[in-house]
Amino acid sequence: MLNTSARLLRLLSLLQVQRSWGGAELAERLDVTPRTLRRDVDRLRELGYPVEGQPGVAGGYALGAGAHLPPLALADDEALAVALALRTATNAHSASIGEPALRALAKLERVFPPRLQRRAHALRETILLLERAGPTVSSALLSLLAEACDDHRVVQFDYTSLASARTHRSVEPAGLVHTGRWYLVAFDPARNDWRTFRVDRMDDGVTMGGTFAPRPPPEGGDLRAFVSRSLSTAAYPHQVVVILHAPAEQITARVSASTALVERLDAKRTRVSIGAGSMHGLAAWVASFEVDFEVIEPPELLEVLRKLRGRIDGALERTQPPRSEPAPDAGTSST
Repeated sequence: MLNTSARLLRLLSLLQVQRSWGGAELAERLDVTPRTLRRDVDRLRELGYPVEGQPGVAGGYALGAGAHLPPLALADDEALAVALALRTATNAHSASIGEPALRALAKLERVFPPRLQRRAHALRETILLLERAGPTVSSALLSLLAEACDDHRVVQFDYTSLASARTHRSVEPAGLVHTGRWYLVAFDPARNDWRTFRVDRMDDGVTMGGTFAPRPPPEGGDLRAFVSRSLSTAAYPHQVVVILHAPAEQITARVSASTALVERLDAKRTRVSIGAGSMHGLAAWVASFEVDFEVIEPPELLEVLRKLRGRIDGALERTQPPRSEPAPDAGTSST
């Protein structure tokens, strides 16, 4: 049996990885009696951990929310994952996320055991992040918007569009999506439609209003797909949908979510939706993948492809292949 201190750490770790535990199951995992488990729970409470108990035969224990953030018991792989996430967050597109992430990372690495310190040092020294240019947003604004999404609260703000048009919006937020920039997906009752808003274009003074009844979200709840379609397709005058005869992993390696909406059909085919200012540019873009493809829509793309094929065939006919010099006879030599 573990000593008391080790057992308390083990108990704390179990309470943190699962929302609730049955008393009998928890006692079995710790190899203690129910009475010892109750004493250990009381010790954690004395240390400030808000362990909640449910009475009865089917009762159990759960770690609740307290007034202070308690220390976390992390496994090695969990600790390294948190360190890597914090290292990446130091370069975040937020005016107030990078510095807190750096402080949190320093605190975490100070308490790492030697085996993890070496691995964390290797991660820190080998992962290089390019400086990100462009607008930033505050963590306070992101927290407010996330709270409004979670509590179904109306959000009101002044918004500047890409064309520099300023409008006042009162919307019903559904979620936040990050693509290198932060976007809020929300239903706009004034326009009776779902919209995507760049958070950095919201003016100061964003406020929350009353609650609303949530609506069925767009794209079947896939807000990332909705933002991807909004950025890559809906905003352009010409839009096409094609099926590329290649695995989705091969396509996503070349195409970002803000460039096109990529959907896996099966192991060998991928559906791609994209928009652009020119149908000819879209035809050339599709052909650049050097894989077989099918045009789903629009029919105009087929006509553009026929014209493109005609110009290519004409260029091949008009271009004479270079003459090759005759090979020297095997019996001759040159000096």
